[in-house]
Amino acid sequence: MRSSAVIVPMMLVSLVACLSATAGKAEKDSAVAWNQVTAAKYLDSREIWWQAWPKAQRDHGTICVSCHSVLPYALARPALRRQMGEEDMAGPERIMFNNVVRRVTLWNDVEPFYKDGQSGPTKSIESRSTEAVLNALILASYDARSGHMREITRSAFSNAWALQRHSGDNAGAWIWLNFHNAPWESNESEYHGAALAALAAGIAPDDYFRDPAIQSNLRELRSYLRREYSSPW
Repeated sequence: MRSSAVIVPMMLVSLVACLSATAGKAEKDSAVAWNQVTAAKYLDSREIWWQAWPKAQRDHGTICVSCHSVLPYALARPALRRQMGEEDMAGPERIMFNNVVRRVTLWNDVEPFYKDGQSGPTKSIESRSTEAVLNALILASYDARSGHMREITRSAFSNAWALQRHSGDNAGAWIWLNFHNAPWESNESEYHGAALAALAAGIAPDDYFRDPAIQSNLRELRSYLRREYSSPW
């Protein structure tokens, strides 16, 4: 059975679904102990902490988009916001979203989150590839709610596809950030990252997954996911 590196992407999707399902049930069943406002405040407080954390700060006034904190927040907070009847993004959510847009806009100018030499010999490409996939997923998830894919999201996908592996044992996947911190950043995390990329392409609106320009990328991605699904770690 595959390790938690496979389970985590599924959990992220399930989290969003469960938030919606639980909130809907709470409206019908007063016995359900579910305080949406308190949950939202907690999520926002953790994001505020991350945005102010000195170690999360990056160049050009940007913030590290972490796979273990920012990504779950980016996927869960909009679902909770919708159930609460909020029309606009919460303050921390808006900052997070604008930060991702800024990183994609300045993609050729901003430095990778981690650079070679300071954190390891291959950290530049690891962090660059990881960020590209996370940016695409976050922006695609917002576009999926609006029903239209924006150009900035297409740019994020282009950045990600450009860094996809095309040869070797892990062809179809992305070199993933590895700090030996399972399941997010470890030897087994390339499958986790590839699953996130597949999710991003699948939820993007305007039938993005049918775009002729990305069909070879999708074929390689599908092949990798199928090939490695039953591989032991």
